[in-house]
Amino acid sequence: MASVPSLASTVEQRLAAALSAALPEAGAADPLLRRSDRADFQANGILALAKKAKANPRELAAKVVEGIGTGEVLKEIEVSGPGFLNITVSDRAITETLAARYADGDRLGVGFAEQPGTTVIDYAQPNVAKEMHVGHLRSAVIGDAMTRILEFSGEQIVRRHHIGDWGTQFGMLIQYLIEHPHELDHKSGEEVSGEEAMSNLNRLYKASRALFDSDEEFKARSRDRVVALQSGDEQTRALWQRFVDESKIYFYSVFDKLDMEIRDPDVIGESGYNDMLDETCRLLEESGVAVRSEGALCVFFDDVKGPDGKPTPLIVKKSNGGYGYAATDLSAIRDRVRNLKASTLLYVVDARQSLHFRMVFETARRAGWLNDEVKAVQLAFGTVLGKDGKPFKTREGETVRLVDLLDEAVERATSVVREKAEKVGLSEQEIVENGRYVGIGAVKYADLSTSAARDYKFDLDQMVSLNGDTSVYLQYAYARIQSILRKAGEARPVAHPELELAPAERALGLHLDGFGELLADVAAEYAPHKLAAYLYQLASHLTTFYDQCQVLSTDNAPEVVENRLFLVDLTARTLHQGMALLGIRTPGRL
Repeated sequence: MASVPSLASTVEQRLAAALSAALPEAGAADPLLRRSDRADFQANGILALAKKAKANPRELAAKVVEGIGTGEVLKEIEVSGPGFLNITVSDRAITETLAARYADGDRLGVGFAEQPGTTVIDYAQPNVAKEMHVGHLRSAVIGDAMTRILEFSGEQIVRRHHIGDWGTQFGMLIQYLIEHPHELDHKSGEEVSGEEAMSNLNRLYKASRALFDSDEEFKARSRDRVVALQSGDEQTRALWQRFVDESKIYFYSVFDKLDMEIRDPDVIGESGYNDMLDETCRLLEESGVAVRSEGALCVFFDDVKGPDGKPTPLIVKKSNGGYGYAATDLSAIRDRVRNLKASTLLYVVDARQSLHFRMVFETARRAGWLNDEVKAVQLAFGTVLGKDGKPFKTREGETVRLVDLLDEAVERATSVVREKAEKVGLSEQEIVENGRYVGIGAVKYADLSTSAARDYKFDLDQMVSLNGDTSVYLQYAYARIQSILRKAGEARPVAHPELELAPAERALGLHLDGFGELLADVAAEYAPHKLAAYLYQLASHLTTFYDQCQVLSTDNAPEVVENRLFLVDLTARTLHQGMALLGIRTPGRL
């Protein structure tokens, strides 16, 4: 089914046509339409247009009202103040538009982007042989939500998980394993859990690090081992691959807890670009984008200077011949543009790396790898803070393990679900399953309901609260509708455009109608927090609706019951789809 035009877009088109007719010399005009408390919509564009044309704004507004008239869509238009237009749409238009959305199944009448492209999205980037901590949470959660939202808009998506799987530490780990072959207490290929895999890697890392720091000869052998790894020595590569495979078992177990699918072909670590590094450096040097400075290959920028006032370059190749992160990131850009045919490169990366990426993107532009057809964007995110407003740490001052944090969220949520379970009649299996959906949903929503650029406080008590702007509030709103639909008996959701709507029904209906336009903004601005805000407002409208409009009351005529069931069912579908786009489940009974 084709997309369903929103009432806002229909009104806007009619106003624009009436404005052009009333003032032909102005050409195409923007009525500046927005939602209003005084009516359904307010148009503010006439003032600026009248000023430009040296016309009287109230006279122009009256001319527009006369030209547009009213009818099936527009119920009333009045001129207000110096030339604003207050516009009220008809109840019939609201119900008929919502009925068209309802008939469109899961898409809810939401159209696809006019010119979809291919976005390569780089998110969820843990490090091999290292435990995932709270700092890894935001890239995974924000990246997963944006992937779902962009795919829903019709964009072709290529996922990339740029894991840290290369560098000096692997020489240390591999050398230690060669000298202590029994330290990894299971054979390659044996089934182990994510926790076991991480436990093994942690133990190896600590033991090898202790030896590296205390034994100069072991340190020298480890450095030789890095050279062997980079030159493709077979035994070294096989052991390195084992570390990567063990780490993936662990990563996937954590992402599974997060209710997030990470596919093996999408995991391309730093090592995946190893064969391109030399050519990347050669191309940059030959084109003059990069120059030699004190033996290193560097790119300089007029506006990037150190505290001493001297230029701070992007170092692509170090003076000792080693490659920096910049070489890998620039090679990844070349691969994503040339081989994956990307039109957009989206990096979901900590705001503290903003300068690095600004320099990398500008270097790629100078080299011609990025241009007007291919853009690179960093979706920069802030830090996760504790209740004290400082970076989130354990009481001992250590970084919080992500697994512990997720387990605690599920534990808290399960106890909240259990308190209500008897009243709803949930089985133990449903309590456990819903506890997981509520706990993980709470963690994701707390992250996604904050603008990515801002830091946010991690407060589990608040996250699993049934009140306020939390995912649990939205999940309960959805479950409550399902309960009403189950109790409806013979009555079925049916739209009745001939009915007059109560104020709470109108407010709920107009908000539902804005879902598609809201999603277009979220996709264009990479702003999942706007979707979270929309869903919270939707649940709030639903609460007001419940207070003012009983759904299954015997005092209601059958068509009123059907129309209200239709309104709440469409609300449930919109909540379900919106939450799914954020990566959050909506249980039918809670």
